Amino acid sequence: MNEYKVFNILDMVEAIGETNLKELLSDFCCPKNEEIQQFVRVNAYEFARKKLSVTYLVVNEDNYIAAIFTLAHKAIEIGDASLSNSKRKKISRYAVLDSETSSYTVSAFLIAQFGKNYALSAEKRLSGNELMDLTFEVLEKVQHEIGGGVVFLECEDKPKLLDFYQNENNGFAPFNERYSVSDHVKYIQLFNFF
Repeated sequence: MNEYKVFNILDMVEAIGETNLKELLSDFCCPKNEEIQQFVRVNAYEFARKKLSVTYLVVNEDNYIAAIFTLAHKAIEIGDASLSNSKRKKISRYAVLDSETSSYTVSAFLIAQFGKNYALSAEKRLSGNELMDLTFEVLEKVQHEIGGGVVFLECEDKPKLLDFYQNENNGFAPFNERYSVSDHVKYIQLFNFF
């Protein structure tokens, strides 16, 4: 079994320098989602430097980036009608129902990017569930420091992706959707508690 360590990109740049970091990031390959690949190679460090989001590098025992995930913080609206009674009770710990809009506005952690490095051979790659577990380990540390308890993400409206995020291990539930005019892509917004 492969061993993985998770590094905040800002800690990584302190340890190896900006030039070496950029070289390391340039090898990241994600043909299944070129937006993620472009983000890692071009924007991940700059976004972290500007405190817009922070990318975490999942590094294997050979010191290659096996995967990444990017976290940010954002307010979201979750419609009351889309919630079960148990979820309604849980979300009321973090937000108040706006009776005019029948929705909760909640400050949530955003998993903004989430992907594996396909430059590595299949046996060197971690599974999506392993990557999600590592993501939640970081989120739980942040939660311990600042509070919160809601996490969300957006994914393309593709059955395989939706099945992955909603599976028993990950437990995300849809709450909204949006259509990107520039990309001509429908995105499903999903949330979870932790």
